[in-house]
Amino acid sequence: MSGSSADDKETKSSSSSSSWWLLCCRNCICSSSSSDKQEGGHQKKKKKQPGGWRAMPFILGNETFERLAVFGLFANFMVYLTRELHMDQVFASNIMNLWFGLTNFAPLLGAFISDAYVGRFKTIAYASVASLLGMIIVTLTAWSPNLHPPPCTPEQLAQNQCVKANSTHLGVLILGLCFLTIGSAGIRPCSIPFGVDQFDPTTDAGKKGITSFFNWYYTTFTVVLLITQTVVVYIQDSVSWKIGFGIPTVCMFLSIIMFLAGRRIYVHVKPEGSIFSGIAEVLVAAYRKRHVELPSDDKVDGVFYDPPLQEGSSSLSKLPLTDQFRSLNKACLIMEGELNPDGTRVNQWRLTSMQQVEEVKCLARTFPIWAAGILSLTSMAQQGTFTVSQALKMNRRLGSKFQIPAGSVGVISFLTIGLWVPFYDRFVVPSLRKITKHEGGITLLQRIGIGMVFSILSMIVAGMVEKVRRDSANSNPNPLGIAPMSVMWLAPQLILMGMCEAFNIIGQIEFFNRQFPEHMRSIANSLFSCSFAGASYVSTILVTAVHRTTGTQTHPDWLTNDINDGRLDYFYYLIAVIAALNMVYFLLVARQYRYKTTDVDFPPDVELASHKG
Repeated sequence: MSGSSADDKETKSSSSSSSWWLLCCRNCICSSSSSDKQEGGHQKKKKKQPGGWRAMPFILGNETFERLAVFGLFANFMVYLTRELHMDQVFASNIMNLWFGLTNFAPLLGAFISDAYVGRFKTIAYASVASLLGMIIVTLTAWSPNLHPPPCTPEQLAQNQCVKANSTHLGVLILGLCFLTIGSAGIRPCSIPFGVDQFDPTTDAGKKGITSFFNWYYTTFTVVLLITQTVVVYIQDSVSWKIGFGIPTVCMFLSIIMFLAGRRIYVHVKPEGSIFSGIAEVLVAAYRKRHVELPSDDKVDGVFYDPPLQEGSSSLSKLPLTDQFRSLNKACLIMEGELNPDGTRVNQWRLTSMQQVEEVKCLARTFPIWAAGILSLTSMAQQGTFTVSQALKMNRRLGSKFQIPAGSVGVISFLTIGLWVPFYDRFVVPSLRKITKHEGGITLLQRIGIGMVFSILSMIVAGMVEKVRRDSANSNPNPLGIAPMSVMWLAPQLILMGMCEAFNIIGQIEFFNRQFPEHMRSIANSLFSCSFAGASYVSTILVTAVHRTTGTQTHPDWLTNDINDGRLDYFYYLIAVIAALNMVYFLLVARQYRYKTTDVDFPPDVELASHKG
């Protein structure tokens, strides 16, 4: 249960920044870029003097305006699709989920292009222009009468009598979303690494600068979230969609100006190749030697290719060869004629190093845990879609004049995270540490499991609240179908969703980053981003299947456009059942998980499993 002091320091470091990582990754801006090459015969050339804090006003200014632009545009997008484009809520939900999923997968491609070919500065610059074009196009759908359906009254919208968006309207909207996806593919994986590039990590001043950069980065990010979820959403909802979309577009333009203004100050790290090529080398080499027999003994020296780590890569930990996924070991098995006289490889696609093989095994070992995380995040996908639909059919007034925008109810989850995480780190963890003797209080897999329990509870509570809301609306009919109950009835499910995020997401971030070698932590962050993408696609499949199969001649489907006639509560219960089955699967794979080992003398943490790798 206890690790070494080095391991403990790593845990403390990751725990102290977890709350910021949570807010970052829940909105899909996880860094997924990699910059270190695994192997090479030459030491890296020294970079020019880092830009340091001289570059920070330009980088942080660019990041702040860019995030304000993107989140401001889409914080209330579900309401825009249903109220202004008159889409059915199922169709609007699917558009949101499909775009959200694609935007989370795209950074993998962006990271590869940046690291292997273009470099981070050019990737961010080109991607920012693509984002600006996308935002202009989406904003035009609100400004131009030819790009959206004619307006209609709330009563007509409630009775489904409005003119729907036609194929031209949808085509222009999707074109804008495609440009925004291209922008996200380049900005999200490169923004944080580019800021870190400005500091020299080999000096104390550089290390302190990196830490301060993260603090400022996530502080501005939190401020942006609060502004977009309140001020921008209020303008869109109550003032004008033209102004509400125009403000984020102007912010995106300003972000590009800020970014380009500092181009002569920045440190420009040249692309050095992607670790994806190393993964491919292992798979190809193992396949080519698939008929070769591995030695029966445990001898490694002289049998498997194990060169020293690249000079200058002291942060990398040496991974010993393991017998799990043993067939991959053939990739580093030395055959006749595969080494040059100086000990280097003749062909990297026929012989890889032990380190490369074990890094690929890290991917394979964590894949079942990653798969379980996808379904556990499905409940969160409903927060920006059907939860907003519920809020639209509830009393959102505070006093006689102010009305809470439906898109702002998600602030409750943010507040839950912001209040719980510091309390957890300061008070709960120290108390648990005295009982469990574990540095983190509870283990990472236990933390993920607790988050999954909150995910199940949030959907059960959401179903119960929806049942009360629906009955209230149908017992008190009115032209708009508004239930005479406060929107704050949604607070319990949103608080539980926030607790799910505080445990599940933080646990997943730390788990992936600790179980992957330092060289592959960019992949860890990419996997987590892909978890959100997978959850969005699973939600799309569920919504479509339920919409098509639950309707009969006597009653509409569960997710019909008027939720007062549907059974949204049944849909929430369905997600809870799926999440419960996923929880069982997670417990099984967690017990079988074998932890990463290194050449140091201390054992890895033993968490939900009793096995040691």
